[in-house]
Amino acid sequence: MSTKILVVDDDTAFCVMLKTFLQKKGFEVSNAFTANEAENELKKQSFDVVLTDIRLPDKDGLDILKASKEASATTQVILMTGYTDIKTAVRAMKSGAFDYVGKPINPDEILHTIESALKKKQTTDKDAAPATGKPSLPSFVRGIGSESARLNEHINLVAPTNMSVLIIGDSGTGKEYIAQSIHSMSKRASQPFIAVDCGAIPKELASSEFFGHIKGSFTGAVNDKTGHFEAANGGTLFLDEVGNLSYEVQVQLLRALQERKVKPVGSNAEIHVDIRVVAATNEDLLEAVRRGEFREDLYHRLNEFCIKMPRLSERKQDIMLFANHFLAQANDDLERDVTAFDADVTELFMNYDWPGNLREMKNTIKRSVLLAKGKTIGLELLPTEMELSLQEKNRFAVYSKQDEEQAIREARKRTNYKKSKAAKLLDKDRKTFYNKRKLYNIDF
Repeated sequence: MSTKILVVDDDTAFCVMLKTFLQKKGFEVSNAFTANEAENELKKQSFDVVLTDIRLPDKDGLDILKASKEASATTQVILMTGYTDIKTAVRAMKSGAFDYVGKPINPDEILHTIESALKKKQTTDKDAAPATGKPSLPSFVRGIGSESARLNEHINLVAPTNMSVLIIGDSGTGKEYIAQSIHSMSKRASQPFIAVDCGAIPKELASSEFFGHIKGSFTGAVNDKTGHFEAANGGTLFLDEVGNLSYEVQVQLLRALQERKVKPVGSNAEIHVDIRVVAATNEDLLEAVRRGEFREDLYHRLNEFCIKMPRLSERKQDIMLFANHFLAQANDDLERDVTAFDADVTELFMNYDWPGNLREMKNTIKRSVLLAKGKTIGLELLPTEMELSLQEKNRFAVYSKQDEEQAIREARKRTNYKKSKAAKLLDKDRKTFYNKRKLYNIDF
C-alpha cells in the first residue's frame, strides 16, 4: 500500500507543484487549499502524513494538526513555515506536530523529513505492543557548563529512586532526552520506556490509549489494544506535555497513579501495574492549578522531584558542544562530510537567542549540511533571519537613555507582551526590568 500524503496550502500553484513532485517519488498525494477542505479530506480518508502551511485563509496549521490527530493519532503532521512563524511552529511541536520545514521548500529536505516522519509513524503504530528488553537510547551529549552541571547533578540524584519527576522547560530544550537518561540510570533500565505525547491524544481516545481496550468495546475497536500503562509495566511511563491533558483525563490518570491498577475499556478485569512516572511540560502548571485548569492533587503526585531545563541561550559553554554533536549526527544521517563551522557562524551561534532551543539548532544544522557544497558551514548556508534577529537584539541593546521608555514599549509589542522575553531582548535582568517598568509606568 502506497504512502498517502495530504498537502495543504492556499498557494495553489505551489500546492499542485509539490503534489506533482511527491507523486513522482511514489507517494499518493491529495491537495487542499483551505483548512475546511483539509478537514473534509481527513474525514473521507486516512493519511500517513499531512504537510500543511501554518498560515491559511480560514484557519491555521494548528487547527489542521488538531483535526489530523482527531482523525488518527498516528498521522504525522509537518508544518511549512516562514521564519516569522517559527514560534508558532515550536508551539505546534509540543501539541504533537512531527517537525517543521522552512520556506522556500528544499526538495531534498522535505523528502528527508517525510521519510523520518514515516519511520516515526511505524514506531507509533507498534506502541500498542508491549516493549521488551532495554531501550536503545538516542545519542545524548551532557553539557559542561554550570547549568549543565546542576542538571546532571539532579539527574544523578533522582534516577536511582522511584520518585516521580516533573521536567519543566521550553519546547526543544531536550526534556525527553532527560527522561530517557533518568530511565537508563534507574533500576528499571532493562524494562520498557514508553513515551506518550499527551498533546497528540484526542480526549475521546484517551482512556483507550492509556488503559487499552478489548475487541468490540466501541465502534472501531476491531482488536484488543494494550494501553500505555500496561505497556510500561515494570518500567517508566513518560508523559510529554502533560499540561495538555483535559480535566476529565487528568481525573482518570490520577486514579490510575494512586491505585496502580487500570481497567481496559470494555473489560471488567483490573490490571495491576508497577510503573515510574516522568512527566514534562512547557506550561506553568502552578498557574494552571490556580486557574482551575490542572488538578492540584495530580500536580503534586507528578512533582515529587522537579527538574528545570535551561534554555539553549543560557548554556553558553555548551552551545558549540551541541552544535558539533548535531553536525556529526547530520553527517551520519545525510551521508555527508562537513567538518566545521567558520568563525562567523560560531559567533552567530554564541549570540543568537535560539527561540526553538536544541530542536531549532538541530534542524538549522541539518539543513546547512544538506545545502553545503564544501567542508565548512558558512553564514550563507544559515537562514538570513538569524542574522536579522541578532541585529535587532543588538539594536535594542544600544539605545540612549532618553529612548529607554520607547525601547521598552516597542520590546513589549515585539514580544507579544511577554515580560521575560522583553527583558531578554533589552538585555536586562528581571529586577532591573521590573524597576524600569515601574519608573515609566508601563504595564504588561
